Amino acid sequence: MEYTFGTVMSGTMEDVEIRVTAALAEEGFGILTRADVAATLKEKIDVERAPYVILGACNPTLSNRIIQADEEIGALLPCNVVLRQEGSQVAVRFMDPDAILAVVDAEGAAAVAAEARERLKRVAAAIS
Repeated sequence: MEYTFGTVMSGTMEDVEIRVTAALAEEGFGILTRADVAATLKEKIDVERAPYVILGACNPTLSNRIIQADEEIGALLPCNVVLRQEGSQVAVRFMDPDAILAVVDAEGAAAVAAEARERLKRVAAAIS
């Protein structure tokens, strides 16, 4: 089962991150966390790798609805977006809420996952 979807963009990591963050905001998502995986790996274990950033995106309304359905769901939140340098381009991969939340058996969870997926798909389309 696929658990991500996305696109490949031209531009620098910084420019792509700005564009992705703005497109997420248009769909009601803010960035809760930003992890620079490449920098962390270099600092902690002296491994060089291409730029790799994970953005933790959250839509407060959807998050509230899913937490009301299942208090344990926080272990699967927020919606992660990966920015990964691939040569002269940047791959942008969105977690697929339908795939990730398929393990949740709470009433209403599937509807929230479907709405989150739809919004993230619109973000992917907007930046493509």
